[in-house]
Amino acid sequence: MTDTHQKALEINLNAEKYGSFAEIGAGQEVARWFFRVGGAAGTIAKTISAYDMTVSDAIYGPCERYVSRERLQQMLDHEFKLLQDRLSGQRGETTGFFVFSDTVVAKSYSRNDDTHGWMGIKFQAAPGEPPSQVIIHLRMLDSESLGQQEALGILGVNLIHAALVQTNNSDALKMLLDGLSTQRVEVDMIEFSGAAYSGVDNRLMSLALVQKGLSSATMINARGEVVQPAAVLYKKPILLMRGSFRPLTKTMVNMLDCALAQFIQEPEVEGEEVVVLAEMTLKNLMREGEISHDDFLARADILGAMGKTVLITNYSFYYSLAEYLFGFTKKPIGLAMGVPTLKEVFNEKYYDDLPGGILASFGRLFEKELKVYVYPQRDAKTGALVEAVNLLVSPHLRHLYAYLCENRFIEPIRGYTDELLPYFAKDVLAKINAGDPSWKEMVPEPVAEIISTRGLWR
Repeated sequence: MTDTHQKALEINLNAEKYGSFAEIGAGQEVARWFFRVGGAAGTIAKTISAYDMTVSDAIYGPCERYVSRERLQQMLDHEFKLLQDRLSGQRGETTGFFVFSDTVVAKSYSRNDDTHGWMGIKFQAAPGEPPSQVIIHLRMLDSESLGQQEALGILGVNLIHAALVQTNNSDALKMLLDGLSTQRVEVDMIEFSGAAYSGVDNRLMSLALVQKGLSSATMINARGEVVQPAAVLYKKPILLMRGSFRPLTKTMVNMLDCALAQFIQEPEVEGEEVVVLAEMTLKNLMREGEISHDDFLARADILGAMGKTVLITNYSFYYSLAEYLFGFTKKPIGLAMGVPTLKEVFNEKYYDDLPGGILASFGRLFEKELKVYVYPQRDAKTGALVEAVNLLVSPHLRHLYAYLCENRFIEPIRGYTDELLPYFAKDVLAKINAGDPSWKEMVPEPVAEIISTRGLWR
């Protein structure tokens, strides 16, 4: 692994790279590295900080929030244009220009804000080429401001080196945390754009952030755009359904629609804008021990076609997922699940390694305003309806289950469509493989069209 000193020096000694640094919020921690290692005159055209809001607006234009993607983009665009206007005639034929920018809120004596930021680089991969760009959102986890500043500087150098030197995007992702750890920094959004990344699908990069451990969760909206989770979830009620969605069936849509109809009638939710999420864990995405990119993209496209925002996580347990979501909101959270999933939630073997076992898991799951909406199932042999009110759990857990039901932590889903209960994703796949066209009756029309057009899962 090339350390931070070597990375900064390698860029300083590259006569084809020349650029500006604009940093707001925690000192010029990234530019400092390039001055420290020597040879900065060959790399740095300018460094700038603009902490005063009036000064910042005068340079970059007005902005609702100063630590935001919008402000970062304003900084990158403004500084890159200045570089080209001032230096293209002098050295544009031999130099690939770049601008590095960040806007962050770090720990301070006067505020106790969430410490996070936006960081990006806009650059020419070769002299005269149109610019390309990488932007990331980061969360700084060090408890002291000095540690956060140090981590910010290292991450910035890693990003610049990855963009200007490293050509393999997958390797570049892993190298973002060189010299750091996920105990210090988390990267929960990354977006590549421009000619240098014409073959990059940002959804796969979003998945890779979770796979490679840079983040516990990432998000893709219904338009297929990667988004910062906090920007979507902040102070909003959230309804979530976990699944493999291979494929999304009419039953799943009915489950989510019915759960939403109940959720929005809760006093604390009524009149609020609810965020509805389809969550896939890494385990949900595994097929024979691996994650297929094509398979993941097919599922993401199907969910997008149905207007669903996708959350990708590495949270095996619902209580961990709940703790993550409550980090963004104090509003209620609803989980929609079927009877088979609820049975698994009450299986004690999954909590053997958790101090306090299943009791601790439920304490953490229902610690705040969270409710589980349960979709019924018909018994395959008898046809009897199994729902939340008559589900049998282990005898020694019945009082716990009764307590959760009586206090409305667990509620049966009402108003469901009975004829949809037998539709299971595994049966859809079996019919597809058998060439039985009746599978189309089991999925929404947009889903059937995508599967048929692409020949998926045959």
